[in-house]
Amino acid sequence: MNRSFLFEGQQGLLHGGDYNPDQWLDRPDILQEDVRLMKKAHVNTVSLGIFSWAVYEPVEGEYHFEWLQEIIDTLYQNGICTVLATPSGARPAWLDRKYEEVRRVNKYGVREHHGIRHNHCMSSRVFRQKVKEITEKLYEAVGTHPGVKLWHISNELGGECYCPLCAARFQEYLRKKFHNDIQELNKAWWNAFWSHNYSCFEEIEPPLEYGESSSMGLDLEWRRFTTWNMTDYLKSEIETIRGLGSTLPITTNFMELYEGLDYREMEKELDVISWDSYPRFHNDHESFETTMWNTAFHNTVMQSMKKDRPFMLMESAPGLVNWHVYNKLKRPYVHRLFSLQAVACGSDTVQYFQWRKGRGGYEQYHGAVVDHLGTDDTRTFREVAALGEDLEKLAEVAGSVPEAEAALILDWDTMWAVNDMMGLARETKKYAQTCMEWYRLMASMGLNVNIIPQTEELSEYKLVVAPMMYMLKPETAVRLKEYIQKGGQLLATYVTGYVDQNQLCYLGGFPGDGLKDVFGVISEEIDTFYPTDRNQVTLWDGSKAQVRDYAELLRVQEDVRILGQYDADFYQGMPAVTEHSYGAGTVCYVAARMESQANRRILELLVSRSGLDLPKLPEGVEYHVREAGGERYIFLLNLEEKEKQIDEINGTDLLTQKLCDGTVKLEPYGVMVVKVKQG
Repeated sequence: MNRSFLFEGQQGLLHGGDYNPDQWLDRPDILQEDVRLMKKAHVNTVSLGIFSWAVYEPVEGEYHFEWLQEIIDTLYQNGICTVLATPSGARPAWLDRKYEEVRRVNKYGVREHHGIRHNHCMSSRVFRQKVKEITEKLYEAVGTHPGVKLWHISNELGGECYCPLCAARFQEYLRKKFHNDIQELNKAWWNAFWSHNYSCFEEIEPPLEYGESSSMGLDLEWRRFTTWNMTDYLKSEIETIRGLGSTLPITTNFMELYEGLDYREMEKELDVISWDSYPRFHNDHESFETTMWNTAFHNTVMQSMKKDRPFMLMESAPGLVNWHVYNKLKRPYVHRLFSLQAVACGSDTVQYFQWRKGRGGYEQYHGAVVDHLGTDDTRTFREVAALGEDLEKLAEVAGSVPEAEAALILDWDTMWAVNDMMGLARETKKYAQTCMEWYRLMASMGLNVNIIPQTEELSEYKLVVAPMMYMLKPETAVRLKEYIQKGGQLLATYVTGYVDQNQLCYLGGFPGDGLKDVFGVISEEIDTFYPTDRNQVTLWDGSKAQVRDYAELLRVQEDVRILGQYDADFYQGMPAVTEHSYGAGTVCYVAARMESQANRRILELLVSRSGLDLPKLPEGVEYHVREAGGERYIFLLNLEEKEKQIDEINGTDLLTQKLCDGTVKLEPYGVMVVKVKQG
């Protein structure tokens, strides 16, 4: 694969972050000092104008861009490029006062007042027009400046609006989806239950707090509509930029596995994927290692959306975060490890919110490269500068991407459906967390993993894991059947194939849509555990695995191999883990939520049959590979406070320029980036 850069002319990895000079226009001395400090911190890119609308246009129709032109000029002259944002992420007060419809209506039916940010009505034509006008003026002022390299649309798009405009748009969305046939919708949503049939589309309201809250179909389609409507809004901003003649790449910043929007629908409109990463390091409910693996998971979600090019770590905290429940300081080893993990997973950037702390406002204590102290000798500044040096040493990695031979299936639709499911337990469904656990098991074995939707082609993968695939979309069952038949190795778990895309249960046994014959099992019942309930499974090798939360009771075909059985309760001796050959491939079904070591044994069994050649890794070491143009870069990250030894590593460590010839030692919380010796 050839290198694919974020923008034309990209030189190396990008380092920088959100810069808010409009907050310091009365302090030219600080603006001058910022440039000196940026160069010292090895910063080569900044994001500008994300929240600058009220400075650009203090009153309607009066524009001020002179300061922005000067800032971009100065940055460019000092080797610092600009990611230019449209300012729609926070509206000026005059706009909300004059045009009521731009303000959202909440789920209680109440129009919101001016305030907060990124809370515009996506359906408001007035808001779209005003954004178009300010974007046109912004482009006219600086849009063709050679220092501007990318467009950043708005900021952290999210939320819902229940106003009359959105309600009417929702009705039209449903009318189109269900072919203007209200009976088709009634059947898809099973509306005969509780006499919920509609006689026309105009009767359908959004799921308001004091309205309809018991229709699974309505809830799911509202979430799909909200994504569609937000994506349509996103397209309106993109069309404005493209209509002005700009060919620069366009991105917007996502927020990890945000449940409010299906990012896989939105990413289709973007040239580059970017996201904001704010892990809760050093918390008291999980280990540091778990936090790091979960962060790797979210990085991989982003990288997997556009596999042929790197993504951008758009925001991260160089110090503490100010809006967590507990705002813990990052320990000295964390910044480097966290940042280089993002690069390992496919990011070509490490960027921060924010460059300099503001004196006031909601995020006045949020971590920044430059503290209120204003000097370059703080711990945070020194760590950022040191990382900047590391990123310069890794310049040749830019444009390369991870290459994966394994995949994990995760769907926003499935996440929404599982969360809405009136069954199991309210607190322990944990669809997203379950996907993270399986990802961690796969990645800790040295597998490079893509995180993909059900709709994606599977033939490029030797191993696919599908946790809790409760909902089956059209053609998913056919795709899985063909994948296994042609030699693929599939691992599926409890709560697979219960409902179709409208959340109607399959008849004839779960998993539905023909998969019960492929898997060789039928899930007849599922037992939900209280926290004090106990059971365990005896696996094929005699090892024991504790069961928590859920256990399915299976019927199995005669040709199914039993790999594990329940040890207790009335289903003692019944199958808990099964394996079924289908064509040239194998499907393994894990019917209970078991502890991780048992799941790892099952994965190892499938890996041994897949032909995958994995590295031998000690516990606590992350292993990622980026490739391009015949070059291969191995990233090794030590997540523990003790030295690790890794064998069969050959090449040159780009961070130290030391040769690696076989066995390497990785210091506590250390990182190596090894350019593999070719031939």
